[in-house]
Amino acid sequence: MKKTYIFTATIFHIVIIYFSCFSGEVYAGDGFTQKDRELLIELRVKMIEIDKRFEQIDKRFEQVDKRFEELREDMNKRFEQVDKRFEQMFNFLWIITGIFTAIMVGNIGFAYWDRRTIIKKAKDETIAEIEKEGRVRDLINALRELAKNNQEIAKILRQFNLL
Repeated sequence: MKKTYIFTATIFHIVIIYFSCFSGEVYAGDGFTQKDRELLIELRVKMIEIDKRFEQIDKRFEQVDKRFEELREDMNKRFEQVDKRFEQMFNFLWIITGIFTAIMVGNIGFAYWDRRTIIKKAKDETIAEIEKEGRVRDLINALRELAKNNQEIAKILRQFNLL
């Protein structure tokens, strides 16, 4: 409001200076003429209209500023939503990585346990088969019979848990 008043006063002074410097009627002896007074009144009315227009423009600028503030707030909210979504996606990726790691550790552990168990079982079965079909079993039985009479052989068979 103060700016428009200063602007109006400045325009008014410029008009008065213009009329005082460039108007031939100013030099008349009786001062302002009726026409000058009418022009000043008309000028005052125009200045009031200009002041009203400036006030309307100021209000419009305030409305535009409010709208920009609303848009800025909306954009900030949208950025926050996008940030939250990225955070959720990263959390989901960490969860998937953890699940994959657990599955792989379990799989490797199962493979190790399975191989160890199978190898031990295969070894026992192979030894049993060799003892069953081979001459080793007969040899051990013969040594056991011999150990009944010979203490030295009995001692050796006991050391190897064969007696």
